[in-house]
Amino acid sequence: MNGVPSLPDVSRETIDKLEAFSALVEKWTKKINLISTQSRSELWQRHILDSAQVYALAPVGSWLDIGSGGGFPGIVSAILARGAGDHREFALMDSDQRKCVFLRTAARELDLDISVISERIEVAPPFCADVLSARAVADLGSLMAHAQRHLSADGTALFMKGKSWREEHSRAQIQWSYDLEAIISESNPEAVILKIKEIRRV
Repeated sequence: MNGVPSLPDVSRETIDKLEAFSALVEKWTKKINLISTQSRSELWQRHILDSAQVYALAPVGSWLDIGSGGGFPGIVSAILARGAGDHREFALMDSDQRKCVFLRTAARELDLDISVISERIEVAPPFCADVLSARAVADLGSLMAHAQRHLSADGTALFMKGKSWREEHSRAQIQWSYDLEAIISESNPEAVILKIKEIRRV
């Protein structure tokens, strides 16, 4: 498996779970749009390994993944946390009922203790998470509003973004103040993981 060398500290059991999750994504993508057809051949590189980078950057504490869709980075992070003995609460939120059925199925078949919330992000009760993650959900300005609603006061947001992240950052700064660290993706030099704290409306 081409993803294994990039996860040197991960046990064989964890790799097996990640491979089982990959198979579930492949199976369900034929029914509902979890990942694009173009990226299916790069599932490990573009989805699994990118999600693993997010997990590696996360502080301890409760975790809310918004717009979870195909389970990236939420399910992958939950698998890695279990393998590392990292006992934390994971919640995955998505407004698409079909994707929530997939997420619940994956959690059950992979024996993951996570909760799946079928709700719109902007109307769901505040979660007060220590970690908030999102991938391909909205522009950075909208994500700031979601983070302010669902993050604890000293929480950390981890947002996966593509090459247009600087433009989104410039627009977001008109309305928001925040501490930002941009970490270049190991799998795509044009992509970043934005690690954000101290979010305040200007």
